Order: sequence, then structure tokens, then C-alpha cells
Amino acid sequence: MRIIAGTYRGTALASVGKGDAGAHLRPTTDRVRESLFNVLMGGKFDDPITDARVLDLFAGTGALGLEALSRGAASTTFVDDGRKAQSLIRDNIRLTQSKAATTLIARDATRLPANTGALYDLIFLDPPYGKSLGEKALAAAHAGHWIAPDALIVWEEKSPQLAPEGFDLLDCRKYGDTHITFLRAP
Repeated sequence: MRIIAGTYRGTALASVGKGDAGAHLRPTTDRVRESLFNVLMGGKFDDPITDARVLDLFAGTGALGLEALSRGAASTTFVDDGRKAQSLIRDNIRLTQSKAATTLIARDATRLPANTGALYDLIFLDPPYGKSLGEKALAAAHAGHWIAPDALIVWEEKSPQLAPEGFDLLDCRKYGDTHITFLRAP
């Protein structure tokens, strides 16, 4: 895995290796990540990345949030409760030298506390496939005041996702066995 474009372009990220079977680590492939960011930067969404505050839920390796930072996001907050994932995120923050623009919250993404800081403009949601955790995490983030009005949510799953009440479905793309659903927050 590597950063595809931007400031950190070409930076090789820490290898998942055998990972942690219990953590359900399934990093977004370089090909899917590149296609996803081509959609985001392609004009359909009025540049949701530049100067954005990014929230990366079920962050795994942190590749999505770091790719956004590389392409001009102001900051990224990673949320993951897995020890292996947290270690990989810390390694990748070190490799990209992005500590000043990042925060790691060691927490279950479905049980976010109330946010007392600024709201987030771009949310990556990449839960373990088929466990119905994405909707729970999105509800927790919304209820906890993490999501800015009109924020863009990028939801990766094994099937297309329906927009929860109040959210607008903008687009859905399929890349092999990966479906990316784009939502707009209320």
C-alpha cells in the first residue's frame, strides 16, 4: 500500500502483514482508493478535500485519512479500537510525518463520545463488511455532533447502503466486491 497522490505521494505505508484476524483488517486497495479519490476530486462534489476536517471511522491502517491529508485536507481524526489498527495508524502517521495534522482516538466507532471540538466536513466510514456497524457508527457520529451540516460521507461496504433518515444518497459506485456509497449529511 502507498499514498497515491499529493504531498505524500509514493510513500509506502506500513504493511498489514498477517494482521489481526479479530480486528477484521481489510485495507482499501490502492486501486479502489485511487478510484474513490478520482470521484472526490473529479468535480462532482465541489472539492470536498481541500482544507477539510476529516473523520476516518474504522480507520484500519489510516490510508483513507492520510490520502485526504496528502491531497490538502486540514486535519484527520482516526477512530479505531483495534490494537493492531492503532499501531498501523501510528506507524503510517510517522511515515508520512503528519503528526501535527492528525489525532487518533482509540475507541469503538459505534460508541463515540460527544464531540466538544469543531465538526467534520468529510467522513470516511469503512466498517467490517456485513456486520451492520456502519449505520450504528454514523448514528453515533451524528448524535454526538461530529458531523458538520452538509458533510460528505463516504461509506465503504460489501453492498450498496441505504441513506439513513435525514441523509441524502448522492451516488454509489462498485469496484469488484467493494461498494462505495456517497451520502450528504442533513
